[in-house]
Amino acid sequence: MREKQKMTVGKQRAAGDYIKIKMILFGTLAAGVILTAVFAPYLVPYDPYEQDLGNALLPPGGAHLLGTDRYGRDMLSRVIMGSRTTVFAALLLVAVITVIGSAAGILCGYHGGKLDAFLMRVSDIFLAFPGMVFAIAVASVMSGGILNAVIALACISWPKYARIARSQVLSIRNMPYMAAAKLSGSGTFKMICRHVVPNIAGPVIVTAVLDIGTMMMEIAGLSFLGLGAAPPTAEWGSMMSNGRSMLQTSPWVILAPGTAIFLTVVIFNLVGDTVRDLLDPRQKGR
Repeated sequence: MREKQKMTVGKQRAAGDYIKIKMILFGTLAAGVILTAVFAPYLVPYDPYEQDLGNALLPPGGAHLLGTDRYGRDMLSRVIMGSRTTVFAALLLVAVITVIGSAAGILCGYHGGKLDAFLMRVSDIFLAFPGMVFAIAVASVMSGGILNAVIALACISWPKYARIARSQVLSIRNMPYMAAAKLSGSGTFKMICRHVVPNIAGPVIVTAVLDIGTMMMEIAGLSFLGLGAAPPTAEWGSMMSNGRSMLQTSPWVILAPGTAIFLTVVIFNLVGDTVRDLLDPRQKGR
């Protein structure tokens, strides 16, 4: 029996160490992407907006590692600068929908009653529409732009966080420690900050991290359709849209930003999966 317990403990420790190693690895990669976005103006080898028609559509190699676009602009410089727009927009969007959605869910779950019924019906209305179609409609009405794209996607994305937060609050609202905190004289604000938020943070954080890649693709999708970042702004979705007509003749124009989106989304998805494993004890023993 003791040997089996030791083996079980050993496996759990090994699984826990493996998860921590993954977290360090993928977290470092994600931090590298964010730092690239932060310091993009200092990392670009050329001015990403300077046109040089004499060097238009040069293939990758030599002075231009990823080639140039139809205006002679260095693709590597535009991909690096585009990370600032795409990554920051995705992080801003996830932060907004996490805060707004979680706040709505906490209020609904904690107070219940008419407020709960009203906000949940509002979320049902938003969830009834196909997400991307609704975002396209909202962005079109707002005349495009990266900020309007973020607002449009926020309108369709917050209900998920409200539902998650509400379900978590309902599961802990009647716990003994909640009743003890009320009897000790804790007010609503103190109860939410000290007892509710820490206990529901895990699922919300995991969902938020996993959503970074999804929101990045949706922002790029709106920009690809002309409803996000407007040219000549360096943004990966917009760059793919501008180069789609040259896919057969100059594929690097669309492959460079497309590969950047793919790798960045994969990195943040791996971080999200690892955060989920790290916060869920049941995953560690597998």
